[in-house]
Amino acid sequence: MIAAWALTIMVLMGLFAPFLSPYNPSIEGRDEQYENGRPQLPKFWDENGFSMRPFIYATERERSIATNFRWVITENRDKRLYVKFFVRDWNYKLLWVVPTNVHLFGVEGGKIHLFGTDGSGKDIFSRTLHAIWTSLAVGTLGVMIAFVLALVIGGVAGYFGGWIDSMLQMVTDAVRTVPQIPLFMAISAILLAYWPQISSEMRFFVISIILGLVGWPTLARRIRTHLLTERTQEYVLAAELCGAPPRHIIRRHLLPSFTSYIIVDLMISFPYMVRTETALSFIGLGLKDPVNSLGALLQNVSKADVLLNYQWYFIPVIFFVALVLAFVFVGDGLRDAADPYTDTKK
Repeated sequence: MIAAWALTIMVLMGLFAPFLSPYNPSIEGRDEQYENGRPQLPKFWDENGFSMRPFIYATERERSIATNFRWVITENRDKRLYVKFFVRDWNYKLLWVVPTNVHLFGVEGGKIHLFGTDGSGKDIFSRTLHAIWTSLAVGTLGVMIAFVLALVIGGVAGYFGGWIDSMLQMVTDAVRTVPQIPLFMAISAILLAYWPQISSEMRFFVISIILGLVGWPTLARRIRTHLLTERTQEYVLAAELCGAPPRHIIRRHLLPSFTSYIIVDLMISFPYMVRTETALSFIGLGLKDPVNSLGALLQNVSKADVLLNYQWYFIPVIFFVALVLAFVFVGDGLRDAADPYTDTKK
């Protein structure tokens, strides 16, 4: 249940990311005076006294001899910037329908970066929220494609059996043996060669479709195994004697007999889709800037300079781990709830 609440919160954070984000996550140089800036956490009191309104400090950017003339950001603790709620900034469409420019919070006379900024001045907090939704959208589209293919191929193979089953199992085994990393390397090379100006949105759909096309064999095998067992039951024979066509029997009788297991399998498949997208984006074969995905954000954490000086780049890693674990725990809970042989007696 804790994982379910955590998952619900993260899904809502991604769904309302434009409203919760104080700044546009895709604009470089959004805060040129706070590039590679540390996270700014609002305070209520300091050595200057207590405040009823949360505030942060104004910052100054200058080169320092102590750091070999690198830019250094210092706080002006005598100048407070107070946090405001429901401020107006960049335009967006709430839930892709309602045009607005209202955002949950901001500050007077400056900018606030809860998770800090990256080297181009982008707000990491805003990027993280949008990245959660992008990764969830990729996983959802991939899972839906894999789900449809698994139902069709697994249902036909399990119901008809014989040479049809043998042919479809050969196709299933062939898809399972395709290594994903070399596959995406080849597709990435093809896209660069024949479609160098591919848009970020089109790359998003290409990644999702490919994840779905290579992610259906496991569920298809489970559906096939179940139908091979169930097709000899009396209710299937009764439907055949009544003249029901095969597609009607599969859709109305066989598949609903284990709908709960299909739902559980889809839930468990989500983290693997998200993890695959993140891994591909991390190694440069998936989504890239200006698309904000968890994998694209994780590309920066492998740099030695980040490890030594900009540890706040790792904040999106925490959300990625939490998202995957939440899906796994919720899937395990649903699987236990759907298992009719689970002993629930105390």
